[in-house]
Amino acid sequence: MAKFMSDQAEGLRRLLARHGSRAIAVTGGSAGVGCSTTVVNLAAALAAQGKDVLVVDEHAGEPHAIVAKPDGTAAERFVAFARGEIALDAAIERHGAGFGVLAAPRRHREACRPSQLAAVFDSPADVVLIDVQFERDGLLSDLALQAHDLMMVTRVAAQAITDTYACMKRLHYAYAIAQFRVLVNHVHSVADAQVALDNLADVAGRYLTVALEGAGCVTADPHMARSEALSRCIVEAFPSTSAARDFRHLAGELQYWPMRPAMSSRAPWSASATVTPASHAEQPSAQLA
Repeated sequence: MAKFMSDQAEGLRRLLARHGSRAIAVTGGSAGVGCSTTVVNLAAALAAQGKDVLVVDEHAGEPHAIVAKPDGTAAERFVAFARGEIALDAAIERHGAGFGVLAAPRRHREACRPSQLAAVFDSPADVVLIDVQFERDGLLSDLALQAHDLMMVTRVAAQAITDTYACMKRLHYAYAIAQFRVLVNHVHSVADAQVALDNLADVAGRYLTVALEGAGCVTADPHMARSEALSRCIVEAFPSTSAARDFRHLAGELQYWPMRPAMSSRAPWSASATVTPASHAEQPSAQLA
């Protein structure tokens, strides 16, 4: 009964929210941790569960982009939509796994005002997933700042975890983000993932006063490379694999995350603000390993 009441309250909050879509920005502290792979497989898992999903591909047109073709036309349609020249449906490409893709590379985002970018979240999508590309100063785009949650993808490796902490520190000081979601990718055991998350949470809480919420973990699965070679999501290509099950579990769980205000509305910040270099006591690299 308690869970039913919680679900009902969450539904009412969403009905009263300015934007009906739950927006989640996905990024990581370093390349190679699997952010884009996480986005497309999570989108496929959500779509298979009957959700209307929109993926915003900020990497569109780059060699490592997974979800958008690098021909430039998709990105041009994004600008036309943001300017009100075409409807959102006309700017979205449909992925074979059942979700929509909106190409939004940096060079086109820079031509749009924040109010134009915000129109993306007035779509009928239940969930908007943003595959984040950091701006040239290492900060979030105006588009990513419209998200309600920021999910960091990391791995059980000293360098990946250290890079994740450094990224959280940068974003925390820039936007006063007080909570991050963390997904541990490519894990060999749940215990390893939990140890990595606990260490990261301990250091983030101690030095940044930041809370971390575990988003789960995704098993290291040899079928992942095979699905990427086939240009397909592991969720649809190999649905019985452990990684596919992990993505479906995450898709089911995130629907019950509390709906928070967009990051852009939580705390004012100055574009000219700089992050003061940490003292020696604030460099906890050894504790993260």
